[in-house]
Amino acid sequence: MSTEVTTTTPSTTADLREKVIAALKTVYDPEIPVDIYELGLIYEITVFPVNNVHILMTLTSPSCPSAEVIPAEVKDKVEDIEEVNEVTVEITWDPPYSQDMMSEAAKLELGFL
Repeated sequence: MSTEVTTTTPSTTADLREKVIAALKTVYDPEIPVDIYELGLIYEITVFPVNNVHILMTLTSPSCPSAEVIPAEVKDKVEDIEEVNEVTVEITWDPPYSQDMMSEAAKLELGFL
């Protein structure tokens, strides 16, 4: 009689980063029909070896009406990923946001191409 032992391997940093990106692509600025990742609002995603995630992001403007809602939603969506331990979201205004930061897909969707 043999016993099969199943072990789970923790996600690699790259795998977890891809899951974080997928989660970020479900967050939208309520006034723009494109997700925040494609809009270029995410400047940096850092996944630490203990599966803590730090997200450096911006908003379309300092007076954005969703300035409190979007970062909270980002934190909630990333925390929902099973492997993630802790999430910090940092807002920065440097460099200032511009339409040049949008992906080609976002520019196409918004009629800039």
